[in-house]
Amino acid sequence: MDSPHTRFATLLDEHRGIVLKVANTYCRHAEDRRDLAQEIAAQLWRAFPGYDAARPFSTWMYRIALNVAISHLRNAGSRAPVVPLDEEHDTHPGFTVDDGSAQHETDQRLRALYAVIDRQSPIDRALLLLWLEDRSQREIADVIGITESNVSTKLNRLKQRIREQLAELDTP
Repeated sequence: MDSPHTRFATLLDEHRGIVLKVANTYCRHAEDRRDLAQEIAAQLWRAFPGYDAARPFSTWMYRIALNVAISHLRNAGSRAPVVPLDEEHDTHPGFTVDDGSAQHETDQRLRALYAVIDRQSPIDRALLLLWLEDRSQREIADVIGITESNVSTKLNRLKQRIREQLAELDTP
């Protein structure tokens, strides 16, 4: 039988994308993302003895990772991170600065979207991340600790708020 350390290392490796996605959602600077990812991994290890193998590891991992990220954000002063324009392409793969007007417009819309997401509450960011990951409302409810109907209501309100905030940015 595998030792708890080996089992944990295997599960963490299989699901490391969760840690990276959460760190990218809550931190914009590479150093902050690395620090948060390490903090999440350490907390996952501390909590691992309490993991119930009858439940999905990814749900348990998301819950721990999001709680750590939200605490990290609160401890950082609950301020929205500032994203320097010259680092934007490092933060979000596929983002490039181009002299072409179509690319420039796309880049501006991407920056606007990230700015709107950064202004959302930590819980709303968690909801958005899980929804974008195609998690079921039941799994989102389990991770966040709210009812499925509350997930549905909060997601609808969040999507509407993001549409409105993006529309405000488009208006001269």
